[in-house]
Amino acid sequence: MIPTKHSYPYDPTYGYTLETLLEIDCPPEVDGFSDFWRGAYAAAMKVAPKARIIDTGFVENGCRLYDIYYTSTDGMKIGGWLVVPAKGPIRRGFVMGHGYGGREQGDCHFPIKESAIIFPCMRGQSRSPNPPISPEAHWHVTHDIDKPTRYVIRGCVEDTWLAATVLLNLYPQVEGHLGYLGSSFGGGVGALALPWDDRFQKAHLGVPTFGNHPLRLKMPTSGSGESVRKFVKKYPGVAEKTLPFYDAAVAATHIKIPVHCVCALFDPNVCPPGQFAVYNALAGPKQLYVQDAGHFAYDNEAQQGAEIMAEIEAFFQDL
Repeated sequence: MIPTKHSYPYDPTYGYTLETLLEIDCPPEVDGFSDFWRGAYAAAMKVAPKARIIDTGFVENGCRLYDIYYTSTDGMKIGGWLVVPAKGPIRRGFVMGHGYGGREQGDCHFPIKESAIIFPCMRGQSRSPNPPISPEAHWHVTHDIDKPTRYVIRGCVEDTWLAATVLLNLYPQVEGHLGYLGSSFGGGVGALALPWDDRFQKAHLGVPTFGNHPLRLKMPTSGSGESVRKFVKKYPGVAEKTLPFYDAAVAATHIKIPVHCVCALFDPNVCPPGQFAVYNALAGPKQLYVQDAGHFAYDNEAQQGAEIMAEIEAFFQDL
């Protein structure tokens, strides 16, 4: 059930129902969109990540945890974690995105067996401090936003591609069996990354951000999108010069691989219309789980969380 009690000065459903959310389209694709991202991918593939892994000695739930570090584009130093089976074969690989705020460690409890999972921290976040990029979401999301080719989100997409390179270099056997998982910030970054990298076979995008910027700019939130809204009010040219190249819904029209998507009906941080714009635009086989709320505690949260994890496990079973 959608939450009815909250303290926000706006309605986190924005007046939409499931029916109207499923009708949301994506904005027109700006000229040069595909060339922009294909060029970024080609440049990223020329980078040697020079990965370094360190065994933490931590073993839990049948998994061993490693610290991992690699070099991304612009010489950015990226840190994170690698989780692999403590025993047995590795037959699949996953790149795991994260939400704004980064993450504290790799997850040894994700229900995907016989898999190597890399948990990179995007530039500026958690284990990847790269001044002058701020670790604070409200500053991070506007870093170099006035420079389309230098905007920090492009760099985060490149960090994601290089994480896949690291994983494939370490475990060549997972080629052809590579998946992506990301929610919120990681969902939006994933949507931007997936169309141009044919090394991925399947993906999960949870409550994805960056979808349909023209619509998002009209909706107040308590997330990073509010910082973009305020920036655009002060510097309106950004909405025309930069954001059209970073629209996750437009990118989704180029995603042909199967995608499992979770979208919320109520979300104070990532407006639901933007989330559904990404799902609606997906061009390939897709599966949707409708969550009562995102970025908000609610009565049915534990049950729905368990259902989502079960669907993800089943979705990737044949990867």
